[in-house]
Amino acid sequence: MEATGYEFNIPQGGSDSKIIKVIGVGGGGGNAVKYMYEMGIHDVDFYIVNTDIQALNSSPIPNKVQIGTALTAGLGAGAKPVVGRNAAEESREELEKLLGDNTKMVFITAGMGGGTGTGAAPVIAEIAKSLDILTVGIVTMPFKFEGAPKQRRAQEGIDELRQYCDTVLVILNEKLHEVYGKTSFKEAFSHADNVLTIGAKSIAEIITVEGVINVDFEDVNTVMKDSGAAVMGSAVAEGENRAIRATQGAIASPLLNNTNIHNAKYVLLSLVVSDLDSFQMEELDEITEYIRSQSSQDTEVIFGVATDQSLGESICVTIIATGFPNRENPNDEEAVVEKKTIHEIDSSESFVRQSKESISSEQQAVKPVYKAPATPEPAPVEAKSTPEPSIQTSEPTENSEFIIHEVEKPSVPNFEEPKVNRRPEKKIFDINDEYPSDSLNENPVVNNARPSRLRVSQLKSISDMSPDEIRERQEEPAFRRKGVQLNESEGESNDPSRYQVKKDGIDGGNRFLHDNVD
Repeated sequence: MEATGYEFNIPQGGSDSKIIKVIGVGGGGGNAVKYMYEMGIHDVDFYIVNTDIQALNSSPIPNKVQIGTALTAGLGAGAKPVVGRNAAEESREELEKLLGDNTKMVFITAGMGGGTGTGAAPVIAEIAKSLDILTVGIVTMPFKFEGAPKQRRAQEGIDELRQYCDTVLVILNEKLHEVYGKTSFKEAFSHADNVLTIGAKSIAEIITVEGVINVDFEDVNTVMKDSGAAVMGSAVAEGENRAIRATQGAIASPLLNNTNIHNAKYVLLSLVVSDLDSFQMEELDEITEYIRSQSSQDTEVIFGVATDQSLGESICVTIIATGFPNRENPNDEEAVVEKKTIHEIDSSESFVRQSKESISSEQQAVKPVYKAPATPEPAPVEAKSTPEPSIQTSEPTENSEFIIHEVEKPSVPNFEEPKVNRRPEKKIFDINDEYPSDSLNENPVVNNARPSRLRVSQLKSISDMSPDEIRERQEEPAFRRKGVQLNESEGESNDPSRYQVKKDGIDGGNRFLHDNVD
């Protein structure tokens, strides 16, 4: 293979070697370390590790390590994590030499989902862990537009990285949209690099920067050692109540991925101001009290204060929570699964099913769980000495767990018990029923029921008639049908009157009447 002419630039130890190292792996990790290098983090050594010789040559980072020279020939891993892993294994001796140089703590940063970062970062973490170095992984998940295959590779790489890191801080790039809103393509990746820088800078400078309240390496080691997954939130505020507003913003940050820090065992708190003289003790009290109110009483809070002249009148609060009960993912909560027990009498079958719903012991004792029949049966249940029939379940209820035991029904003395209706009693009234006069007088609503019953009876009798009977009733007048006799009035006369009523008066001569009939 043709030589590339590239020389490794690894410090050979001595007083210039720092106890904290930041290693960027792959293209994404190299860009993040470049951003950190330009922003400046006190008293740390920066390294970039890559299979791509072109990316190494273009980086301003002085300490560069090319891995997999024989495997990749400096052309990269081709988005294949297995190539990145094999390249790191090929250069294991160089990596051990890098990490064995007075290193107490190492930050491994990478953009997961590619080839070199996804494959080589777990190998570097494994080497650091074997050297008893406090290992912190700060990595990013791809943006949604980068595609599902890359996100799947990233998740697999993170799962492997967690096996060897004391703490892994995962930044979801997609969450940055919630923080910064609409941004350009270039700004989106710059924001991701900035978040990685905040994470590494906040942790490292708590150790390296001397403050009024000093935090040493062992304090951070206590927080980070074997603590599993970690989450980070950061916010900047200025003006009135800046301290409490920045703290609230950090806890509510989308970067925390909706994680409640109440379950965290440790909280690392970083406070950055432009001038220590302007930072009031009242502000420190407000911040720490609010953090303790949002966490449990057993949560240990370790904080440090640093200065940054570029902040002006603002304050930056960064919270890193670690030590969650679930080491792999602080958002996962164990589902509480409770078993329901049902005793079915005279049953030879037993089955067990899972249930996600919890039922109180009182409900289990009073109301046995069973599948009710489709048709209600209002008949009362009367206790007898004979065994009761078993409850038949047509189909098991979904997501339920039943443990059914066959038990023997104890003998019951033969005595009468009060009848108990399990369902509301239905009352059926007959329209022909007669009710006592007392009840009718007491309830006027019942008195009005008699005309209604009469009307219903009449309509029913009509509906029972044949067509001929209906036709006969229509042709016969009602007074005849009811037997009413119409008599002529007594004042009626057959002799017509000779007078005629007109507008002007009464006319005595009726021209329509003739005395002499023709």
